[in-house]
Amino acid sequence: MWRRRAVARTAGRRVDGTRVIASVLGVCVGVSGLDHGLFEALQGSTPTPGLFIEAIGPSQRMWIYGTEDAFTLVPNFLVTGILAMILGLLTVVWSVGFIHRARGSQVLLLLGLLLFLVGGGVGMLAFLLFGWAVARRIHRPLTWRQSVVPEAVGRVLSKAWPGLVAVGLALYAFALEIAIAGFVPAVSDPNRIQVISWCALGVGFATLILALIGASARGVAGVAVECST
Repeated sequence: MWRRRAVARTAGRRVDGTRVIASVLGVCVGVSGLDHGLFEALQGSTPTPGLFIEAIGPSQRMWIYGTEDAFTLVPNFLVTGILAMILGLLTVVWSVGFIHRARGSQVLLLLGLLLFLVGGGVGMLAFLLFGWAVARRIHRPLTWRQSVVPEAVGRVLSKAWPGLVAVGLALYAFALEIAIAGFVPAVSDPNRIQVISWCALGVGFATLILALIGASARGVAGVAVECST
């Protein structure tokens, strides 16, 4: 009996890594909306040139590739920017506080798709779809990890996943800074800067995938320990 109680207390203290990673991905989507929406609103109440727009206008642009491309159904920069910021904020709030609830993944997907349709950015779709898929697995261990990842690698990742989440977030923030300001220490060639930006985003995304594998490995190990007791 005391062992079962001890296991229950340990399980209660265990951080749900899947929820953490889903929340992080949702926050990335929301921040994209806030970022694009701010610059779209700064362009004022002017008509958009079509469905595909540059969120950062010529007067706010900080470097040659700092345009922040987006898609919008709203034919006005100010309105689309306000809507993108509102939906971006709602996405952040939902991701942090409510994504683990019933239909949490569906609400995240709905918010993200609406955000995409009102100028929230194009690149964030990868984070949205990944975040939706991860959110669907909250509280349910990803047992496929055992057949895909070698056990030794799973053990290492199960310990490293919080650090991997931090690295993934840092790389996302770095890529976002480059996309807006185009600043990379000791690099002045805009073509190289653009490559670095995409590499940072891609590596950050891959790092979050590794973090998910590690978190799922830890969850499976926890379930195994509880079953053995």
